[in-house]
Amino acid sequence: MSAQPFPIRTECPPGSCVCERDALMRAPGGDVRILRLTRDEEKRLVQRLENLTSLADLRHMEQRLFEQLGVRLSITASPHEVRTLRGIAILVHAQPGLCRKTRKAIPEAIRKSMERRPEIAYGLLDEGGLFEGM
Repeated sequence: MSAQPFPIRTECPPGSCVCERDALMRAPGGDVRILRLTRDEEKRLVQRLENLTSLADLRHMEQRLFEQLGVRLSITASPHEVRTLRGIAILVHAQPGLCRKTRKAIPEAIRKSMERRPEIAYGLLDEGGLFEGM
């Protein structure tokens, strides 16, 4: 296990998480970008996601999460009628080093943001639809 040139996330208590942090750190050539997400940085990320201002802002954050941490998000609307925000599926794809709690906190933060600013959800639902770009 070599020292990283940046601060890394501390390990979760034994048995409480399935993030495979140690296996990731031992793997040669493993993508360790996710370990940059320390607990303090995770709090900042969740706060930032809770305060999104637009769909463009959401898409920007989605791109930044992938570029900086390798975290992939899938945000899709149900193929059937969407009556509430629960009809919008927000999935954080599993990857080694990504904590279970973080995978749960990111979608919750995005939903809070959509509750505060419904125009984000409306824009998401309009993507690729009849009213896109109006």
